[in-house]
Amino acid sequence: MKVLITDYDFPDVDLELALYRDAGVEVVTAQCRTEDDVIKAAEGCEGLLVQYAPVNAKVFAARPEIRIASRYGAGFDTINTDDAAKHGVWVGNSPDYGVGEVSTHALAMALDLIRNITGYDRDVKSGQWHYTTAGKIQRCSEMTLGIIGLGRIGKRMAHISRNLFKRVIAYDPHIIDGDFPAYVERVSKEELFKQAHVVSLHTPLNDETRGMIDSSVLSLMQQDSFLVNSARGGLVNIDDLLKALDTNLKGAGLDVLPVEPPETSSAIVQHKRVLLSPHAAFYSEVAAKELRRKAAQNLIDWDRNGRPSYVVVEGRKK
Repeated sequence: MKVLITDYDFPDVDLELALYRDAGVEVVTAQCRTEDDVIKAAEGCEGLLVQYAPVNAKVFAARPEIRIASRYGAGFDTINTDDAAKHGVWVGNSPDYGVGEVSTHALAMALDLIRNITGYDRDVKSGQWHYTTAGKIQRCSEMTLGIIGLGRIGKRMAHISRNLFKRVIAYDPHIIDGDFPAYVERVSKEELFKQAHVVSLHTPLNDETRGMIDSSVLSLMQQDSFLVNSARGGLVNIDDLLKALDTNLKGAGLDVLPVEPPETSSAIVQHKRVLLSPHAAFYSEVAAKELRRKAAQNLIDWDRNGRPSYVVVEGRKK
């Protein structure tokens, strides 16, 4: 088997190279940015290990030898799954590697915003020393946390937050009532945005969710409420979010953005009530290694057993 690592932003891919060497898999590496880059680099490859490179019908048509594509991460939006299914290509991911990291990062952002930690730090360093520089601060135990998407990470977010907030409510149309924890109230999307003081996003990016956080729901949020996004940048309409920050939102915590990295001069980056981190919610040393190992192992498992460990799309049999 021959595998292409299409692209990566890790310091190196020594972990992956060692796994493939031990498994007898030939591997080539690249830093592909376009479909044409992938097509050129993937000659003779049955498997792709993908981070951000676009993989779609154009790639599959040009390289019919590709039988499987595995993505670094729980999300798989850089691989067009419909195109993969039509071409009989398996798609795998690594869905459970950083559940604790992402949920605690989201909670940390929410608490930072509620308690104005970053704002206080900025004020003190500029010579202002008084608790009133934050304006009104609400008591967390009297607030409602709303979670959009109650999968692995959303459930963990609810679990670690339940004793901090008065209520935890959630919206997820794809989960049955029996899969809602007893301490999470199920509500409609509209009711969630009306009732929650903090809304935290934990949903994948797809045609159903792309741009779902827009003026139609942001306008429903309470005065001095907060939005946290540690899921996918494309979920949020940034222009609508900026407008909401001028009206009813007190702040936003964003680990992800529609365009990464953003222009440092952009309005969202320069906004004083927006807390940013560089798509880092997933990261700890342990989680990063687990992510890479599981994504790489999908290709080895397919070669040995005919299917990856984590299946997103079932392809043709070997």
